[in-house]
Amino acid sequence: MKTTVITGALIAALLGAGAVRAQTLEAVEERGTLRCGINTGLVGFAAPDSNGTWQGFDVAMCRAVAAAVLGDASAVEFVTTAGESRFTELASGNVDMLARNTTWTFERDTRLKFDFAGINYYDGQGFIVPKSLGLTSAKDLGGASICVQTNTTSELNLADFFRKNELDYEPVPVETNAEALAQYNAGACDAYTTDASGLAASRATFETPSDHVILPEIISKEPLGLVVRHGDAEWADIVRWTLNALIAAEEYGVTSANVQDMAASATDSPEINRLLGTEGEFGGMLGLSDDWAVNAISAAGNYGEIFAKNIGEDTAIGLTRGLNAQWTEGGLLYAPPFR
Repeated sequence: MKTTVITGALIAALLGAGAVRAQTLEAVEERGTLRCGINTGLVGFAAPDSNGTWQGFDVAMCRAVAAAVLGDASAVEFVTTAGESRFTELASGNVDMLARNTTWTFERDTRLKFDFAGINYYDGQGFIVPKSLGLTSAKDLGGASICVQTNTTSELNLADFFRKNELDYEPVPVETNAEALAQYNAGACDAYTTDASGLAASRATFETPSDHVILPEIISKEPLGLVVRHGDAEWADIVRWTLNALIAAEEYGVTSANVQDMAASATDSPEINRLLGTEGEFGGMLGLSDDWAVNAISAAGNYGEIFAKNIGEDTAIGLTRGLNAQWTEGGLLYAPPFR
């Protein structure tokens, strides 16, 4: 669900963003908090718990960056953003980064002047339908009414899929995920389409999840990433390498439970030592303390821990690792070397 239409407000924000593009690290340090743009509410990725505390896969990414920069995983101001507003909030400097189910596309990287600091979830667009319809394939949706968020890549992908397969459909435009679910559950549309992870997260909130089926087709590539503004390479490096640290930590067996002990003295692995700051001066290269990665990993665990706790197979959402497994396990996760 990624907005692509450029409005006047966004253009104005982009034109006026030069002053906030530089010195993001200094601004975060002076403020004492990281302002992180997140979803308005998507269980497993970003949603408040019963105590009103934000939890989720993307939320954990925000906390890791805050811990790396400020040494405090709780020093985050979560700013909820919906649809196109996420880009205006980032361009204007109201948030320091986005961790919000946002697809890395050519236009966003070039025309909209944003930098993607890596991919934190490899996804693709799918369809959910009531089990009672008896459908087994998205190609059975000819003539169906389909809820889809407007001005998004989901909307464009939907049109492409039906045109390619020479099928008719009736789009039911909605603005938010919450509105889409309300319409879908009210029977105003036969199906809902968005990122497959979002469909799984939404289905977990239904009264009877087993009454709904996510069809097998994945109709697009949706590499979801952490996003920062163009023009502040130093800040982009911090966000990028924090994500890389979480990915590398899982590969090397560094967890929230053992990271402090492993960082207390050098291990027999030079790569782990560089990651944890017991060898070299890698923190200084980022303008951070040498224990920046230790702090990030301590915040919510390595990538695998974050995945398992929030959206993994043992959660209500029940996502398998798939493409989001480590490269050594047949997935696409791969952190560049710490050297």
